[in-house]
Amino acid sequence: MTIKGSVKGRETGIPITGVEVSTNTGEYTVTNAFGEFTIDVSVGDELVFTSSEFETVRHTITSNEDVDVLVEGYVGDERKASRSSLSRGSISEHQTFLDSANRYKKTDIEKSIDFIAQSISRLGKRGNKKELARSLTLLGEVYLYHRQYDLAIDNLKDANEANKTIKASLLLGEAYLQNKEFDAAQTTLLPLLKIKQLEPYQKTELYEFLGDTFQGLNQLDEAIAYYEEGLKVAKKNQITPKMTDLTSKIADAYANENRTLEAEGFYGNSLELASLQAPQRAIQEKEKVADFYNKKNRYDEEIQLRKKTLNELKEISSPVLDNNNSAREADTITSQRINYKIANAYIAQDKYDEALPYLERSIVEADSEDDLVVQKDATRKLSEIYKYKGDYSKALESYQDYVALVDTLYIRKEQEISRAARFNREIASKQSRITGLEQERELSQSKYDLALTEQQLIQENNKRQKWIIYSLIFGMILTALAAFFFYRSNQQQKLANNLLALKSLRSQMNPHFIFNALNSVNNYIAKSDERSANRYLSEFSTLMRSVLENSEEDFIPLSRELELLELYVKLEHSRFPEKFNYEIVSSEHLDIDSYQIPPMLLQPYIENAIWHGLRYKEEKGFLKIHLKQQSKATLEITISDNGIGRKKSAELKTRHQRNQKSKGMGNIAKRIAILNDMHKNRITIRISDLNRDGTGTKVTFTLKKK
Repeated sequence: MTIKGSVKGRETGIPITGVEVSTNTGEYTVTNAFGEFTIDVSVGDELVFTSSEFETVRHTITSNEDVDVLVEGYVGDERKASRSSLSRGSISEHQTFLDSANRYKKTDIEKSIDFIAQSISRLGKRGNKKELARSLTLLGEVYLYHRQYDLAIDNLKDANEANKTIKASLLLGEAYLQNKEFDAAQTTLLPLLKIKQLEPYQKTELYEFLGDTFQGLNQLDEAIAYYEEGLKVAKKNQITPKMTDLTSKIADAYANENRTLEAEGFYGNSLELASLQAPQRAIQEKEKVADFYNKKNRYDEEIQLRKKTLNELKEISSPVLDNNNSAREADTITSQRINYKIANAYIAQDKYDEALPYLERSIVEADSEDDLVVQKDATRKLSEIYKYKGDYSKALESYQDYVALVDTLYIRKEQEISRAARFNREIASKQSRITGLEQERELSQSKYDLALTEQQLIQENNKRQKWIIYSLIFGMILTALAAFFFYRSNQQQKLANNLLALKSLRSQMNPHFIFNALNSVNNYIAKSDERSANRYLSEFSTLMRSVLENSEEDFIPLSRELELLELYVKLEHSRFPEKFNYEIVSSEHLDIDSYQIPPMLLQPYIENAIWHGLRYKEEKGFLKIHLKQQSKATLEITISDNGIGRKKSAELKTRHQRNQKSKGMGNIAKRIAILNDMHKNRITIRISDLNRDGTGTKVTFTLKKK
């Protein structure tokens, strides 16, 4: 339920603003400019009022009645009492905007940040540091929830500089923890152990975060010790959610040490505690323990537990989060995921018939929920099962479905990358606005202090002039530094985006070639040519392995790329020996090892030459790859064929083939554009007809040394 209340002076009735109001279950708020507050509680919760103006007050909730705290002897600050109504209105507006920001904290990050920016602007140019710290703390909390850990750390540090609080320090420690900066988290959190005013929930969180920190540092004994301390506090104060979480984390720590017996005991306790909470929490814990059984190869127990979870999942309507690591890193627990995991457990025991219905159910449910990741993985497993059972037609059909899903998922991932880049730009813009407001406030504060100094030192004219000059220089330096860091941040973001896009493009391999190669193997098998099939499959696997090994590199030695191309052309020639001959020629005195080239850059053009030029030629054609030195630092690579030519090939293509080529060539163009942007125009490509009558094609690459 939601209750309201206020905190005021008993004798004067003056409202006390900024009082921290919290519960032992983790709810938190502060009083507004009128000393009022609103908070969600349950009967039996302990309400705690904390302020520097009076000793901590505790109250146990017994009903939904308002809670009013009257502080004896509180007269307030005369200077505050004499403030204008406009000033009081600004503080009230500040609190209103913070309340709005808190409302949208989890659902709409952009709205939340906008409200926080408005709350800071309402403080004025010489805003109260305590109120500013509250705004920055909430901003850090918003960034932390949405996994923007670097921004969360920066704003929480600024909040502590303005007005250090326990809440901001705990959030900063958690941000370091989520950002895997375990040493910084330890440095931030350990000093909080000395603070006596910690509330039970804060103390429990502190021990939990310290346990997570030491677990991240692989100091598992220390981690367990902190988890157990937190569990003691949670049990003493009946903080039930934390009792479950900490018991589960102790089990995790023992499991990481391979102390299975202790881990099982604590997992049993965590399951029992979770069963007393909401059904969603019980499902989370069951899935976590099922994962533990899976790691220990105890598949029957895993399957039994996951089947229970499936039944319970059908009975609830709200989503369930898989928060094994953190609520801010949660994935949704779904029926399709559980069915897929059950199928995997059966497959691990070679029980393919039992696995099949769960895989099929997982695929159907994933399709209805538009869960491409699970649908893709389950379809691949289904293809493997059909292969093991000897049903190759169904295996091939399922594998083709899998490849189609991979393509769809890739397109969606590209869209997600684009949205993420746009989202990051918008967040950076809003953060810049807030930073500008803070800089304006700091500059205004500096000007105010300077004015006071001028009044006090009016007779020391020379000294005053020097002070102004130094202040201006300092401001210019600050501006220059801000511009430098902004520029560097933009460059780093651009590099990160380029690397992400390049990695995404590199990860593609033309499924068309893979399927054709597999069809060739199938043809050899159909002809009972086992030796040719084995030879072709061996060379094909060698090529695939080499492609995968090079897939993470931006550039590889040209000699290695030529080896891959020769193997690829050899494979294609073995398939179409009657269609073309080929030759790879290098000029004399050419130092091939001194050049580097992006992996698999030339292959699509060679594939085009064979498939769209030479394959349709009536008589036997010829493919030539020629490498020659253009200058001391430049190499020219020419791929030429005497096929039917680009114009005639385009006339023969189907609509699907046109789209496929456009996408493949588009990816090559994107790769080259990104690499040229990162490495200063090292690669150029020129495509032309080989002969004047339009027959034949010539592709010329110009490659510069690194």
